[in-house]
Amino acid sequence: MSNGTVQGWPRLLLQAEGACILASTIWAYSRSGHSWWTFAGALLLPDLGMAGYLANTAAGAIFYNAVHTETPAILLLCTGFARQDTRIAGAALVWLAHIGMDRMFGFGLKYGSGFGHTHLGLIGKGGVAK
Repeated sequence: MSNGTVQGWPRLLLQAEGACILASTIWAYSRSGHSWWTFAGALLLPDLGMAGYLANTAAGAIFYNAVHTETPAILLLCTGFARQDTRIAGAALVWLAHIGMDRMFGFGLKYGSGFGHTHLGLIGKGGVAK
């Protein structure tokens, strides 16, 4: 773990957790009555967080991580439930599905040292999410 990444069994658990988040949010979304076209169209929207890398690596990591951590999405989901607003809850479910999908595939939160250096390992040219 000298490069700051989770390896071995803990990494597999985090990827399995991501798969469970993805599956459960897809199940919940299927109960919401919202369009699957909306789901498909919005699923990759959190990746707009990569735009922060246009400024610099450190800013990019901060902005990317802000939209790729579960806390804001869970708070949005709770807000949707509290307000009985299915649109807000649906958006939060899509957001959580994206995060779960990323974790399942081994894409983690970014370090400021480079886009490919994540808490789940190296991705991109220097490595592939393994």
